[in-house]
Amino acid sequence: MERILIVDDERAARIGLKRALGRGDYEVQEAANGKEALEGLAEFQPQVMILDLNMPVLDGMGVLKALSEAPVENLAVIVLTAYGSEKIAVKAMKSGAHDYLTKPYDVEELRITVRKALDTISLKQENKQLREELKNHKRSKLGALVGASALMQNVYTVIDRAAELNVSVLIRGESGTGKELVARAIHEGSRRAKKPFIAINCAALPDTLIESELFGHKKGAFTGAESDRAGKFELANGGTLLLDEIGDMNPDVQAKLLRALETQIIEPLGSSVPLKVDVRVIAATHQNLEESMSLGKFRRDLYYRLKVVDLKLPSLSERSEDIPLLVEHFVEFFAHKHGRPKLDFTNEAVQTLQQQHWPGNVRELKNLIEGAFVMCSSQQIDMHDLPLDLKPAQSAQPFDLPSDLYQRSFTDARKALLQSFEKDFVQRHLKIHKGNISRTAQSLGMHRQSLQQKIKDLGIHAGQYKDG
Repeated sequence: MERILIVDDERAARIGLKRALGRGDYEVQEAANGKEALEGLAEFQPQVMILDLNMPVLDGMGVLKALSEAPVENLAVIVLTAYGSEKIAVKAMKSGAHDYLTKPYDVEELRITVRKALDTISLKQENKQLREELKNHKRSKLGALVGASALMQNVYTVIDRAAELNVSVLIRGESGTGKELVARAIHEGSRRAKKPFIAINCAALPDTLIESELFGHKKGAFTGAESDRAGKFELANGGTLLLDEIGDMNPDVQAKLLRALETQIIEPLGSSVPLKVDVRVIAATHQNLEESMSLGKFRRDLYYRLKVVDLKLPSLSERSEDIPLLVEHFVEFFAHKHGRPKLDFTNEAVQTLQQQHWPGNVRELKNLIEGAFVMCSSQQIDMHDLPLDLKPAQSAQPFDLPSDLYQRSFTDARKALLQSFEKDFVQRHLKIHKGNISRTAQSLGMHRQSLQQKIKDLGIHAGQYKDG
């Protein structure tokens, strides 16, 4: 049960606060002054402290000062101040208070403020747990990859297995999902880790230059070739070469690339002397290569040579449960980058981010967080610090209940309630994963066959969610 500590020198005020919070909703303990409150923190370990500022022995500001000198983990302080003393409340906020209420307080406002504080603490605890889980996935191999969802667990598993083998890897995923980060993680977890990691974006170079960039050239090989130049294959010798956006490569160059992959021999432009190399190739694309093959734009033999290991990266919308962890990661990153104190996102702001569609994926989220971090003038990033076009988080709607629920026996009502919840729960996940049974099963921690049977039993039509 969630724990709340009420600190006020007036007994009647403590009783009033306790009653306002609701009987049995929380475990509540009282303290008559600041000194008594601090002495009982370690044993009671509250998540929220409701603190009166005006007290004898040790007042509220004294308690906040003590907490700043010896911070208590997972504690949010809500201060109580007299009406018209908002300046004092602001001072308390700057001293570490989470929020404040003025006396006389509105009971509903009190409950809402306490609930938000508890949600914030819960979110911090969840983020800490996710960070710990992430550390257990060999961060030395995973580099800057962040995520603890079932979909990302599968990605980590493939990375670990692929890193041990000297085979080609094809990484697929939308723009901004972290394809290069995955390629680097595979390289850093392999026996080639101490050798070069070279990346080239095939879409960023014109057809006339891509061959030279890959294989190098000799002086005079073409107009403008004023000196010998090593290609990316030669530079990556002994290490790993990432061919990003491989789907944009010219078919003529695809043929030469296939030969280089099969023989590990390249021939720089303008040279008749072949060069032996030892390069592991990782390719990445956001395109549908199967469709490109059917249109004659991508070689079928090269496709199969590249996809010895086929790794699909989930979009950010498919793993929205990772967003709190990503927010925490980027806030720490930008605090270091900009030399500013680390800021927290409010629970409402994080929930809003989780409910958005992210066409630019992690890259888009990262840029948004940096903008909010730079522009925020308070200790917390809230809704008003986010772009105006973001839709505010919507409270989850309760699932439909049978109209005659309360006329049924307890056993029948419980069965109907469970079935209604299961149906709503599965439908929400199917919607997130656009009707994809395999991904939905992964996110729910179920076998595909078990989910299919559950969908059948609940009368759900998964196909209706395929278009989002």
